[in-house]
Amino acid sequence: MYILNTLASEMEYSSCNAAIMSEPPNTSTTTPPNIVNVTPYPAIAYKNHHLPPITHGGATTSNVVLLPASNHREYRKGNWTLEETLVLITAKKLDDERRINATTSATANSRAATGGELRWKWVENYCWSNGCFRSQNQCNDKWDNLLRDYKKVREYELRSPAQNRPSYWSMDKTQRKDRNLPSNLLLNIYEALNDVVQKKTPQRHCLPQQQPPLAVLPPPQPPPSSLPPPQPSSSQHHPPPPPPPPPPASEASVESSETEGEDADNDNKRRRVRDIGSSIVHSTRVLSETLKRFEEKKEKRHRELMELEEQRLHLEETRNEVNRQGITGLITSINKLSDAIYALISEKRDRP
Repeated sequence: MYILNTLASEMEYSSCNAAIMSEPPNTSTTTPPNIVNVTPYPAIAYKNHHLPPITHGGATTSNVVLLPASNHREYRKGNWTLEETLVLITAKKLDDERRINATTSATANSRAATGGELRWKWVENYCWSNGCFRSQNQCNDKWDNLLRDYKKVREYELRSPAQNRPSYWSMDKTQRKDRNLPSNLLLNIYEALNDVVQKKTPQRHCLPQQQPPLAVLPPPQPPPSSLPPPQPSSSQHHPPPPPPPPPPASEASVESSETEGEDADNDNKRRRVRDIGSSIVHSTRVLSETLKRFEEKKEKRHRELMELEEQRLHLEETRNEVNRQGITGLITSINKLSDAIYALISEKRDRP
């Protein structure tokens, strides 16, 4: 009996150990709702910024995954490709929407509402997360150039039907350059820029209309022709209309890039005009000095030729004078010789 009890106890102990060994270890931990997976690169991933926030057990996680910023980025240089340009336009569009929503929403993040985040750094991070490895300064400069080209083409397209001019899209590069238009603006880039600008323009026009009018007075009825016009009553003094409300911060932030682009464009134009003017003045001065030296050399050469001609004439006169004197001496000698011969002949005749 004792042996049977011992065997039963050992079998029960071994079964308990087997059950314990067969169970997988419980290593699951509850992940806090605000902890997200971190990827090493790029700095911020905004691909799912337009998705609604995800709720886990009553806690809402942010739809933007913050990633550790890289200490050093090797930015790409050179010309922009079509894909990079479209990514930049998309980033700028989303940044404008994000800033407008952060300004108008009452539950927006305090950091976004106060504008603590650098504007073009957001655009740079979005571009990096979508394969466009450009810096924020490169993005800013490229956006200014795109906006300048878009305004030129849009203004030309608005005026071309009234002036019977060909469309921008039907011209080649030479015709575009002759009309001082950008020569390489593509239609899909123009449409993407137009989408961004048109989305900003209605908001800019509708924001001031949201303010209700303080006082709306009906227009006065015209008086009869037989009665004199009523005298204005001194007791009726309506307060002057209030000044228009200042533009919101979102509008100023949306238009800041356009203003900066126009200022930079004007500065570049003034700089080019100054450089061209100084080059023209320098070229004119060099040309005048060259012409002056040429005239001086020409006059000097003419004087030298005149002096040589005078010397030649003087030598010619001297030679003629020498020839004349020689002929005169020869004639005199011949006359003397003939006289001597005649005298000798006469003397011989006189002798017997």
